[in-house]
Amino acid sequence: MSAALQRIAVLTTCLAVGGLAVSRSTGSSTANSWDQKAAAAYLDRRASWWMEWPKSARDHETFCVSCHTAVPYALSRSALRKPLAETALSANERRLLDNVTKRVRLWKEVAPFYSDADRGAYKTVESRGTESVLNALILASNDAQNGKLSDETRIALDNMWSEQQTTGDKKGAWLWLRFANEPWEADDSDFYGAILAALAVGTAPGNYRAKPEIQNNFKLLGEYLNRECATQTTINRAVLLWASAKVPGLLESEKQKAIVTELLSKQLPDGGWSLSALSGEWKRHDGTPQETKSDGYATGLITFALQLAGTQGDNHQHERALAWLAANQSKTEGNWPSSSLNNNKEHHLSPDTALFMNDAATAYAVLALTEADKH
Repeated sequence: MSAALQRIAVLTTCLAVGGLAVSRSTGSSTANSWDQKAAAAYLDRRASWWMEWPKSARDHETFCVSCHTAVPYALSRSALRKPLAETALSANERRLLDNVTKRVRLWKEVAPFYSDADRGAYKTVESRGTESVLNALILASNDAQNGKLSDETRIALDNMWSEQQTTGDKKGAWLWLRFANEPWEADDSDFYGAILAALAVGTAPGNYRAKPEIQNNFKLLGEYLNRECATQTTINRAVLLWASAKVPGLLESEKQKAIVTELLSKQLPDGGWSLSALSGEWKRHDGTPQETKSDGYATGLITFALQLAGTQGDNHQHERALAWLAANQSKTEGNWPSSSLNNNKEHHLSPDTALFMNDAATAYAVLALTEADKH
């Protein structure tokens, strides 16, 4: 058992959430274990469902890359490889990478995720901007594992820069899909997308961010993020903290410190964070009240960002966050709970679509817990 998980065990006992030690064993049935094998199985199952879901199908026998399921899966699944003694990409990781690579290679031929003709004005350009960033992030994250920038990733990054806005109020950002859905497809999601672009640059191996040919674009991106930071929701600033850890100098130091202080001030007594409390005054489409309890998406994402930013130290709040994550994995499904900001479970298309936030929550909980286990 790692030192990090030993600390979680003590805290979990003190918080009286079962009184059982947290075990690193993937097969443990103790009440507050975090089960890596079950988490991987859930993520794999949901990725498979998404890739087969008819509504995700796109041109040239490809599928849409979703912010709630596919992207978190691509970023998190590899973190479980070492704990599970896996020696290669999972089948679904390979399929997702092949899908993204195919769309990158066919960038000038393949139809966008959505078009003006079928979904309304600006959806073609919004789709191109959004996809260019997601493709670059997914491929750069995969390349980071072997330390070499692939030709496909270089093309994806070139595509990304070609879609960057260079004039107007959004100078430095990307046009992003708007479907009036928080936290990834609303009017403030241009900022979220720009953060993901920064993550792609910071993740790409071979010191990509220092390349002379991208400096003008990268400068515009940094200026945009610093300029718009103060007007953003707390959850957007949490993602920015993550990016600032991957790209030293991206965020002015005082802004970074302010985000850390803000995040810690919004931690709930049980150690977690509530997404609805970090998302402004957003109202659900179905008129139902927002969930206010701690959830896996906000807690996993914020804990991970704080870890990467190097701010946890001996912070008791950080330890309580890890304890919450260790104690709140579903023992039957392997996932972490979260709730949609847009509709309650009864108003989703299906029980499967009602799990979208759980997909993201599970991915970020995995990233936070595996990061803790490194130390």
